Amino acid sequence: MSIGNSPEDERPFDDVSDVSDVSHASDDVSEEVRPSVGRALKQARIDAGLTVDDVTTATRVRIAIVHAIEADNFEPCGGDVYARGHIRTLARAVHLDPAPLIAQYDAEHGGRPAPTPAAPLFEAERIRPERRGPNWTAAMVAAIVVVIGFVGFTMVNGGDGDEANVADGDATASASESSTPKSEKPAAPEPDPSDSAIAAAPQDKVIVKVSAPDGRSWISAKDHSGRLLFDGLLKQGDSKTFEDSTKINLVLGDAGAIDLFVNGKKIEDDWQPGAVERLTYTKGDPQAG
Repeated sequence: MSIGNSPEDERPFDDVSDVSDVSHASDDVSEEVRPSVGRALKQARIDAGLTVDDVTTATRVRIAIVHAIEADNFEPCGGDVYARGHIRTLARAVHLDPAPLIAQYDAEHGGRPAPTPAAPLFEAERIRPERRGPNWTAAMVAAIVVVIGFVGFTMVNGGDGDEANVADGDATASASESSTPKSEKPAAPEPDPSDSAIAAAPQDKVIVKVSAPDGRSWISAKDHSGRLLFDGLLKQGDSKTFEDSTKINLVLGDAGAIDLFVNGKKIEDDWQPGAVERLTYTKGDPQAG
């Protein structure tokens, strides 16, 4: 019976190093076997029977960018965020799971990009001054208020001025009334021409009064020179008075409806209704001719 190391302990140290070398070699082989992101996308597209034009039509990603990504050139994408988005879109178009490809891209390009803080963007948006156009509604309302105020002010001032003028007029009228002595007897109204007035007329002229108390009649009157003094219808209740230095020529269309006064005296001729009379009167006593 031997006392000593077991057979495993007696293995040379070179064997251990050989095992570790084998392990590292297997890792290198696995890394070499795994295709790149671009190569994986291209191979999946070919396996799916799609062309680059087909992928562009389905994803709206430009042809040049698709070719660049399949060649593992991500610079045309415009940054890591856009590159990751294009990888996700193209992977779904060729029926691949995008998560492993995006993880591989992040590992090869410095890791996943840090998310942009939302607070600074929100603050920048909040403090950005808002550009607004002119508020025409407010301007119109202000203009209307100004116009209404001006009209009201003008009306108030005008009303005060009118009241002052009325007051001044009343005061002037009162002063005039107080300064003018009141007559004890009112002035007699001017009497209308009557028979007495005609009788009192001067004798150096002829005065003829024609009235229609009970009807109406057409009449015509001319002076001594033939000038027409009146020519028209004398309505019931109306009267006309004519004067001349020498004579008056009359034409009565309905003499029966007429009362005639010459130089203050009534002519008492018995004229029939509807009778047409042609008369001439001069100074002195009435005489028909």
